[in-house]
Amino acid sequence: MSDIQLLKQIREKASQRKKTIVLPESHDERVLRAAEILVKEKVASIITLGNEQKIREEAQKLGVDLQGVRIIDPEKSDKLSDFSNIFYNKRKHKGVTIEQARDTIKRDLFFAGMMVSEGMVDGSVAGSFATTADVTRAAIFCVGLKEGISILSSFFLMAYPDKVYSFADCAVNPNPDAAQLADIAISTADNHKKLTGEEPFIAMLSFSTKGSAEHELVDKVRSATKLVRDKRPDLKVDGELQFDAAIVENVGKKKAPGSEVAGRANVLVFPDLNSGNIGYKITQRLGKAEAVGPVNQGVKKPFFDLSRGCSVEDIVNTAAIACLMAD
Repeated sequence: MSDIQLLKQIREKASQRKKTIVLPESHDERVLRAAEILVKEKVASIITLGNEQKIREEAQKLGVDLQGVRIIDPEKSDKLSDFSNIFYNKRKHKGVTIEQARDTIKRDLFFAGMMVSEGMVDGSVAGSFATTADVTRAAIFCVGLKEGISILSSFFLMAYPDKVYSFADCAVNPNPDAAQLADIAISTADNHKKLTGEEPFIAMLSFSTKGSAEHELVDKVRSATKLVRDKRPDLKVDGELQFDAAIVENVGKKKAPGSEVAGRANVLVFPDLNSGNIGYKITQRLGKAEAVGPVNQGVKKPFFDLSRGCSVEDIVNTAAIACLMAD
């Protein structure tokens, strides 16, 4: 399917889940326009953060209708004290004082992080203004990683007319070790199923297939494959597999006979960021696939990072994805 069809399906599924998403960066015109669309299309309930009077005045200037959008001012919120104490207890081992915790929680990203952590909302979408580093810090410090997952990572949905693949990690981790690579595979498989409805078939990619080469880089992929099987015996995973053996049926049968993944993989886990980033861009530019992402994963609840060059539609679509990935 095309990315337009895929994203339309994601929005429709999101609207059925009745989730609430916080958009912290209300000072960004694109965020206000996205909030209007999300509420009008009933994709999600929306909360944005900041001074309500200023936000309403700005929306009026822009011709944006924020009816149905809830606005919370962190500095005036009755949750500020509770959130500050909770954050202090999370970070006091790092030398954070209660005063520093309070100042931190007044910041939109961190207030949003505590809203996600404490179950006030189902997810957060930010980064149209803030840097990836700031969004990531708020995600890790406030929400934390999922139990059993050691690393925050990312994936792309790569959409063709008749097939959707998930590629990971193509945006965050330069050189994950075997344990981290296994967790990236598990996170991506779970999210592939949430977003596409398909059973994941995970290929742990390498320049070798089933012993065709010997190298420490191949050993890492083999170790990661074993770890996935040990941690999640319910998942279908195989490796090490070359890209063609993973996705081309006749090549898979020849190079990895008896594999239930070879030739039919839809979740493709790259051994490092070099190969992942290059691979998704080749697939997008030469293979003419539509790329949706990167989507952050690995935290307990969705806390997504946008590109600072994102469009209004990017914000809307990312919020819809957050709705589907929320528990």
